[in-house]
Amino acid sequence: MAFSIGDRPVGIEFPPLVIAEIGINHEGDPAKAHRMIDDAADAGVECVKFQTHVVTDEMIPNDVVPGNADEPIYAMMERCALSAQDEREMKAHAEERGMIFLSTPFSRAAADRLAELDVPAYKIGSGECNNYPLVRHIASLGKPVVLSTGMNDIASIRPAVEILRAAGVGFALLHCTSLYPTPPEMVRLGALDELREAFPDAVLGLSDHTTSIYPCLGSVALGARVLERHFTSDAGWPGPDIPVSSTPEEFGRLVEGSRLIHASLGGSKEVLAAEQPTIDFAYACVVTTAPVAAGERLSAANVWVKRPGTGQIRAVDYERVLGRTAARDLPADLQVGWDDLVDA
Repeated sequence: MAFSIGDRPVGIEFPPLVIAEIGINHEGDPAKAHRMIDDAADAGVECVKFQTHVVTDEMIPNDVVPGNADEPIYAMMERCALSAQDEREMKAHAEERGMIFLSTPFSRAAADRLAELDVPAYKIGSGECNNYPLVRHIASLGKPVVLSTGMNDIASIRPAVEILRAAGVGFALLHCTSLYPTPPEMVRLGALDELREAFPDAVLGLSDHTTSIYPCLGSVALGARVLERHFTSDAGWPGPDIPVSSTPEEFGRLVEGSRLIHASLGGSKEVLAAEQPTIDFAYACVVTTAPVAAGERLSAANVWVKRPGTGQIRAVDYERVLGRTAARDLPADLQVGWDDLVDA
């Protein structure tokens, strides 16, 4: 249930890997892409992800318009596709900033281009989850795979997982809802439990298309260790994915919050030694509320429980004190000890 992307271990015991998906938010402009790399690095992001489109190997000419766009997908990808040299420069830039560079290949030619760049892992998008020939080709390249599973159920995910297992590559499965934006009630974080049960050897994660970072943060408590959201330097930029993209400030909070939540997980309900200073003032102990003469019986009229918690007899034993007699004169506001008492 763990593997490494480059030097970065990914698995249940490690803090979540937050992926800033630049995707095509650069709109084909390398300058915007480079700015987003810098802004992501400044926000503390460990990994940036692009999309690699070799359009003629990816699709035939068509007029299909995605639900979150106003132009055909073929024209959009022709306009937004980066060149191999552009991607080489993006990878170098990301690595100079100490980040992992990933990209999603949407075709065999795109996967081969990324292999030439020696990327440390491959991201497979939801639309390719059941494109088993492409999954098999990518898996054959011998690097770990992060697989999104939007628009797929367990039955259609299983053959892809079997391909990855057979190739012997580490893999993560990202739950995803392919709606842009995704209403919160359609996120369905419960799917993480289904994925865990069906694929116990998989690292799990969430590829989120809501308009906030909260589902990603919530998923950490449910075992997600890869968190992916679209990234933009400017929420006012054009682009079909901008409405579901988070800004550098939001990504900074996502990185910080996911690490904090991960650090908070596990453990058991027990009293910690580190809580002793708080126990010393917060617990209540048995004290006299009035002077008690030697031989006088202790009752609710002369003993009660008060802070601090530094006395010998804790509040839990108050009932055991009642009815016993004082072994000596006890002043008011004394923390009673067992040696102060004798049986009636």
